[in-house]
Amino acid sequence: MARAQTLKYEEMILEVEWEAGSGTHAKACGLTDVTINRTSNVDTSEIPECDDESKPLSIERQVRSQEVTVSATGVWARQSHQNLMTWWRNGTTLNVRLRNAKMEADGQAGDIFQESGPALLVSLNNSRTKGQKVTAEIEIQFDGVPDVDTVAP
Repeated sequence: MARAQTLKYEEMILEVEWEAGSGTHAKACGLTDVTINRTSNVDTSEIPECDDESKPLSIERQVRSQEVTVSATGVWARQSHQNLMTWWRNGTTLNVRLRNAKMEADGQAGDIFQESGPALLVSLNNSRTKGQKVTAEIEIQFDGVPDVDTVAP
């Protein structure tokens, strides 16, 4: 029986181009839990049965738009403090990439291994609990659907 090939924690990578236009991406130190959300926003229409209008209407759906967001939590690290504060305070977009390093290394030709594009830091939260380290919680929203990179043939 074939076992599922799974992804290790360190193979799902969130990176930010902290210096716009530099082409250099780096992780945000301290963020240990990352969730990527890909959402299709759907419109619905009620469609009547033309031959018998007494029948219930049928519901048809169509994707209107798509979005990708990222939420992350962890500890508030000194190494990330200035980058995150500046990004949020400036309200600008920075290039963000989401990489699947396992797919990049072992995927087949055409497999998507990376999503990247301009994104906004829409929330930046800190929390403290006595006896614990200060925590961080962020939300990133891509400005449009991110571009994808695929494994070369």
